[in-house]
This record gives sequence, C-alpha cells and structure tokens, in this order.
Amino acid sequence: MHALRIAPDTTVTEIDLSEPGAHSAIRDHTGTTGPVDQGLYHRRALLHMHGDGRGRGLARNITAWALASTWRGIALYPIHGPVIVTGRAHDGGMTALDDDLAQHAQAVAQTVCETLGEWRTRPSLSGEAALSELLAYAARDVVPGQ
Repeated sequence: MHALRIAPDTTVTEIDLSEPGAHSAIRDHTGTTGPVDQGLYHRRALLHMHGDGRGRGLARNITAWALASTWRGIALYPIHGPVIVTGRAHDGGMTALDDDLAQHAQAVAQTVCETLGEWRTRPSLSGEAALSELLAYAARDVVPGQ
C-alpha cells in the first residue's frame, strides 16, 4: 500500500506498507511501541502519528502540521515526530494514498523547506505571523476542494 513518511526535518519519503502488517509498520515508522493516533484532516487521507510525540520530546513536524492545517482550512495544534500519510477508504480504513494527495504533501514539504530557509535570513515579525505566512504559501500548493 503506497504511503508517505513525513519527517520533522521536512523530508518526505515514499513507503510501501504491506496489508497484513501495515499497523505494525506504522508504529515502527513513527517510533512508538504504544498507541498511534490517527488524524482525519482530508476525507481521502489519514495521518498516523506517535501517540505521545509531544510528551516524549519529539521534534515538531512543521510539514505535517502545514499539510494537515491546509487540508482542514484552519491552523491546527502542533504535530510532533514522524507522520505516516495513507489513503482513507470509504469505510474509514486505510488504503493506498492517491497520487494527487501525495503531490500535495511533496509540494507542501518543498514550500516548508524553502520558507524555513528564507526565515534564517529574513525572520518573521512574530510566531503568529510566521505561521500565517507559511499556511498562505502551503495553500497555494493544495488545490481547494480536493
């Protein structure tokens, strides 16, 4: 099953999850032996993340946050640690990620990487302004209504 792994460093990697062992593989990719949280931010995708990423001190995943926030249309809570993105079947279960949604993730990751680089030389006036700027850029990468 086609999926993506989004790392906190903005790296997006294509992964192939085998059907019978997908949940175990997701735990491995998120770095947990405990619970994996599922987030529904797009009707055709699921984001799988460490159940206690913040509590464990995992790095913020700005790319996954920007993607999820853009898909939902609002600034969400921070996301920590690696995130696995899969498709979502009509019954709510996991399925392969559609190519257009994978392209959204890749485009948002590129935008986040470029924006973080720009901020090193041109810092934003405030944290809130920075997040708004980033979400505006990410919205360009995601076609509304998809």
